[in-house]
Amino acid sequence: MRLPRACATLGRVRLLLASAVLALAAPGTAAGAGLSLASRDLHGGRPIAAKRFVLLGLHWRGSGNVLFRTRTPRGRWSAWHRAEAGEDDLPDRGTEGWAGGWRLGAPYWTGGSDAVQYRTVGRITAVRAFFVHGPSRGQRPVRQPEIAGQPQIITRAGWNAPESIRRAPPSYADGVHLAIVHHTAGSNSYTAAQSPAIVRAIMIYHVQGNGWNDIGYNFLVDKYGQIFEGRYGGMTKPVIGAHAMGFNAGSAGVAVLGTYSSAPISSAAKAALISLLAWRLDLSHVDPLSRVVRISTGNPRYPPGTAVTLNAISAHRDTYPTSCPGTTFYRQLPAIRAAVARTGLPKIYEPAVSGALGGPVRFTARLSSAADWTVTVRDQSGAVVATGTGTGSEVDWTWDASAASRDQRYTWAIAAPDARSATGAIGSSLPSPLLQRVRVAPAVVLPNGGAPNNRASLTYKLNVQSIVTATVLDASGAEVAQLFSGLRRPGPQSFLWTNVALPDGRYRISLVARNAVGQEATSLVPVAVDHTLGPLTPAVAAFSPQGGRQLLFGFSLFAPATVQLRVLSGRTPVATLVDAELDPGSQQVPWDGGGLADGRYSVVLSATDSLMTAQESGKLRLDRVPPVLRLLSLRYLRFRLSEPARLTLVVNGRAHRLTIRKAGVFQVGHRGTVRTLRAFAVDAAGNRSRVIRGRR
Repeated sequence: MRLPRACATLGRVRLLLASAVLALAAPGTAAGAGLSLASRDLHGGRPIAAKRFVLLGLHWRGSGNVLFRTRTPRGRWSAWHRAEAGEDDLPDRGTEGWAGGWRLGAPYWTGGSDAVQYRTVGRITAVRAFFVHGPSRGQRPVRQPEIAGQPQIITRAGWNAPESIRRAPPSYADGVHLAIVHHTAGSNSYTAAQSPAIVRAIMIYHVQGNGWNDIGYNFLVDKYGQIFEGRYGGMTKPVIGAHAMGFNAGSAGVAVLGTYSSAPISSAAKAALISLLAWRLDLSHVDPLSRVVRISTGNPRYPPGTAVTLNAISAHRDTYPTSCPGTTFYRQLPAIRAAVARTGLPKIYEPAVSGALGGPVRFTARLSSAADWTVTVRDQSGAVVATGTGTGSEVDWTWDASAASRDQRYTWAIAAPDARSATGAIGSSLPSPLLQRVRVAPAVVLPNGGAPNNRASLTYKLNVQSIVTATVLDASGAEVAQLFSGLRRPGPQSFLWTNVALPDGRYRISLVARNAVGQEATSLVPVAVDHTLGPLTPAVAAFSPQGGRQLLFGFSLFAPATVQLRVLSGRTPVATLVDAELDPGSQQVPWDGGGLADGRYSVVLSATDSLMTAQESGKLRLDRVPPVLRLLSLRYLRFRLSEPARLTLVVNGRAHRLTIRKAGVFQVGHRGTVRTLRAFAVDAAGNRSRVIRGRR
């Protein structure tokens, strides 16, 4: 690659700021060994020696450019190369790893090298290198045989993809709507035997260097016409890659190994690319000469939500501000599109279905040339329920689906002689109902515990609209109560069971969901009823032990039980007020705070009889700090209070009592002149402020 004179003279040679080592597994060894980084300060000097490497990737910070050259083990230096910014080959925002402010250079195949040197042009603050180590060639790749018009493709197993380093399962789009063509911007000097190692090295760099889930491209083609499977997930499926930021979903990314800014792709690469694109677009019934509208998910050229019209075979530069796939290669694309359109005929393009079961359903498509065509509709059993035929280059037939069952799934096919059939489905068979996350809270209902305790909340999640029935079963399985029965939509559901009127005992709530075709799902969840324990008072308390005050807890027992009343800090018991067997009756337990520090606690009351343990809880706040009340204006009765409290005012000898619900400044309305004032505040814990007095 010839550099502009300015690039060859500007900048000074620098050492690498940081280096990274990526292990490129040889065939038969553990694939994808780990990534390690070693930082170095920037300073001038001699080149950086490194363990033998075969691929180099540079990351840098700053708006300038980075030039580099590499040295062979025999001491021969390469020409200076410009590090091509590869950050335009990116996943969509928020989907995979990101560079954190680093610009990502394209991976560059160096062959066997043992040193690197770089220059900077413009503002560059840091440079990081990733060396991929390993053999530059491996075992002969295994090609998948051609089937159903598919070209020979070297699968991931064939090029020994290091599957263990993949970061996440594949993601899928709704289909493939276009192909986007790239070059890898690497060296053109490689052999056919080296190509599998190059693909493997690119994957390791993309995953362990750039932090992506997998190799970014869906397919790769070398200059010898070898085609390689790219990102994992299935070559015939709409796998979302990381090759065209903003347009990854719904596109197939195909990269040709090498740089084609001034050189065209080889005739072998061109022929392979044509056969690959013809096959892959035909799988999705995309016309290679058509134009499609895609919505950008966001990149520097097209903001999120922008509708962009693209060729069905587009170049990366059509979607992003980049020179990829090189100027000369870009000029070859019109001829490539035309060749793809002539390959593998006849074809069916743009199949579409409109309408719905219960009414007319229209089938349309285009044929690459006039031919006899057939539309066939089958039910779930495979029986043909409707057929339409015609002749010409346009398919247009309407099925009267008024008698079709809306609860059934139908498949359709548009066929023409020697063309790949277009297929799809209409409607759907109802999925079996599924009850998820079924819970009852609390697990023990206390009918004598007052309204808050004499109820239980039943929650669950439903996957399909169904009739849902909830019943209560006793220990023998007999139904003792029905809670509800009715139609419920998919999604989270809840039911509040109140005024429980069942004898003490252990029960199960049976939840049954039945869909429109009679399929059922059942879930059983335990619940208990216990009348032993009455309500705990106070349920919420703020208490100050100052001055010998005591807090009086109260509860009732309706049967003999072993009772515990404890104070907890978090989940840790810090005080036990009662631990004894008690007879039925009203109970009162005084407590002086037990020397506990101010703070928030919980009070737990449990009663255990021969059947079960019933439990209630309350909240407690210990507070020994009195409120602070300040008089700001006697004339206007304006005050400042440190916390919510009950306020007592004696104005001109007349008492007034107010509740102040918020801390801060407040004013009390009063008619006439304030001659004398006495005021104090008492907080919820019973702490009393000092008395304020005023006189005019």
